[in-house]
Amino acid sequence: MLHLLSILSSVAVASASWAGNLNYRSPSEHHPGLGISIHKVAKRNVANATAFTPAQLNFTHGVASGDPYPSSVVLWTRISPAFDDDKSNITVSGYVPLYNHDTAEYVKASSAPVCVNYKVGLDQNFTRVISSGTAYTSSDIDYTVKVEATGLEPFTRYYYQFNVCNSTNVSPLGRTKTSPAISDYVSKIGLAIYSCSNYPFGFFNAYGNPVRKDSVDYVIHLGDYIYEYANGDYGWGQSIDRIPLPDRTIYTLYDYRKRIATYRTDLDLLASHQNFPWIPVWDDHEVADNTYRDGEADLNNTESSFVQDGGVSVDQRKMNAVRAYFEWMPIRQVEMDDNLRIWRTFSLGSLMDLVMLDTRQYDRSLTDLYWNTDYVHALANDAGRSMMGSRQENWFYDQLTSSANRGATWRVIGSQTVFSRVNESVAYGNVNPLDYDAWDGYQANRNRTFAHLQDNNIGNNIVISGDSHASWVSDLVWLGDSPYDEASGNGSIGVEFAGSAVSSPCPYGHNITLTSANNYSDWLVANNRELQWQDLYYRGYYELHVSNDEVNASYFGMPTVVTRNPYEISLANFTVKSGANKLSRPVAGGVAESGSLKRGQISQTNLTHDTSNGTYFVSMFDLEVL
Repeated sequence: MLHLLSILSSVAVASASWAGNLNYRSPSEHHPGLGISIHKVAKRNVANATAFTPAQLNFTHGVASGDPYPSSVVLWTRISPAFDDDKSNITVSGYVPLYNHDTAEYVKASSAPVCVNYKVGLDQNFTRVISSGTAYTSSDIDYTVKVEATGLEPFTRYYYQFNVCNSTNVSPLGRTKTSPAISDYVSKIGLAIYSCSNYPFGFFNAYGNPVRKDSVDYVIHLGDYIYEYANGDYGWGQSIDRIPLPDRTIYTLYDYRKRIATYRTDLDLLASHQNFPWIPVWDDHEVADNTYRDGEADLNNTESSFVQDGGVSVDQRKMNAVRAYFEWMPIRQVEMDDNLRIWRTFSLGSLMDLVMLDTRQYDRSLTDLYWNTDYVHALANDAGRSMMGSRQENWFYDQLTSSANRGATWRVIGSQTVFSRVNESVAYGNVNPLDYDAWDGYQANRNRTFAHLQDNNIGNNIVISGDSHASWVSDLVWLGDSPYDEASGNGSIGVEFAGSAVSSPCPYGHNITLTSANNYSDWLVANNRELQWQDLYYRGYYELHVSNDEVNASYFGMPTVVTRNPYEISLANFTVKSGANKLSRPVAGGVAESGSLKRGQISQTNLTHDTSNGTYFVSMFDLEVL
């Protein structure tokens, strides 16, 4: 009896540490295909498993932090019994294959728990530990660890580290930062904003440069963190030794875990996660191309589609992708009974509210699947269509209202796809000139957003968006309802900053020349009244530096992503004054380095041409590679 009580006591104590790993609760405690019984996992491992030795364990994919709150932040790592994660997340009859380096083969090892400690301090030497704890992980969640460090002070930088319990086997040292308290006065916040990182198309140099400059407080990722394609279908990874694994189109839970793990080997991505807290959302390719509520471009709940794709249904594929995403990303589960909810708000002091939307997966109506473009074009202004579903849409409007009522200076709205109207008939012809997979395909939903802002006199609105693999800067204009003067910007109710891709190729041609790209940009700027600057050529990112008086946006282009390097080009800089609700004139000070600038000029005086690969380098900005 005493022995039984001892076992039960051990299970109870261990269960608390299992529950401390948020990945056992996420993305759902209750969904039959996603839920994990913590009690069963704890009982199985404590009562029956033989622990790995510290020497058999490796922190295989660095550390990360994210979703900062004023008193807490989410911390992440992966501690694996295999040198890499190949096969380590496949469990068979309670066993996980363990790589034996002496024999160069996989052998069966018991699906033992791995115990880790974590600590958080104000300095790198942890002279004073502010928060600490213990958590278990196992093959059930791909040996990932995600914990919430609590008891922290607002808007404060912290250092953190994991270690295998009772050992000196430690993770890399991480750095993070909490958010300001909701009522705190904050003079300035810096954000680095990314989207669309495609592994076989090039190195993720853009992630590393804000680390090298130490120029921001937080990282915002607007989606397409991974791509689901096979390398042969999309990219030239073999020529630059960047083949995404598994080397096939992915469908299963193992596939999605392995694909994210491959991306997480890029050194600049690792450095960004290690040094800045992230606030991410997904776009479509975290699951599949052009996803919506009921399907995607290549898998549409038909019998032929089901057979063609190996017996994986739309719902199964989405749940596999969602589970892997929550396991690997330093993100909170906002609502445990809603495993697809990723939309959420961050109040960053009195300065700003960051509203992160899900305009892809949650509940959006039928999108453009390539074969139905004419049909979606005809429905584009249907009042019943929604980018986000009625629940999220009403929440979105409530967030805008409550933000204005509490007196936040700015509202920054994270949208996966471009919000503004964009006439692209230069590329797609006059029959269907708009991108119906973006907000142009859901015009009534966009009009309702404009109406809410206008009717409630909500100003200082900044939309940030990704997805398009190009850079766009526009006044936010309700065309057809409100008068707008493109020369002065009068009539605008905000500004949109849309960013290029980290490495995904230009949508107007993978190997487009700078001259050709700029010619397309000239046409786009000339034929879209609200569009003030556009660039197609450069892969890159942009930074927002938000103060109470103004928002400054700085766009950076990567001269090349074929090699890992620290170079970048300052492409253009923009200012939005508080209360103006438009871009300051002259836009970008009248000069940009690439693309097309309305009523301005393009200057490439800082560029030198490298004829060996058709790229441009800037020699005056040389940062040390991490």
